[in-house]
Amino acid sequence: MARHSSRPWFVKLEEGVVEKAIFDAVVPEHLAWLRALEAAGHHPMSGYWGDRQGLNGQGAGGMLLFQAGSLAEAEALVRQDPLIRQGCVRWTLHEWRLVFGSDALALGACEPQ
Repeated sequence: MARHSSRPWFVKLEEGVVEKAIFDAVVPEHLAWLRALEAAGHHPMSGYWGDRQGLNGQGAGGMLLFQAGSLAEAEALVRQDPLIRQGCVRWTLHEWRLVFGSDALALGACEPQ
């Protein structure tokens, strides 16, 4: 795995709140936004919940893990997500501090805080 910067990791958790057809229509723009995050060096990893329904009963929502310089920067980035801008999801954002994992050293996670 490529060495990532020592910037903090953040996780956005989301749950779908609109009909699946509306949600699915925004997904291509959401994927383009993720590609832009990757090009800017934020190392996004994104996926959806395969085992449960969202608030709309039709979709599961998902999770995005990415790096940013601060919580303020992370929130500003997340607010640009087309799924959020178009009201398709409700979401929360958290700083995520990795304490164990096969790449913990490469990620700089084992340094004392």
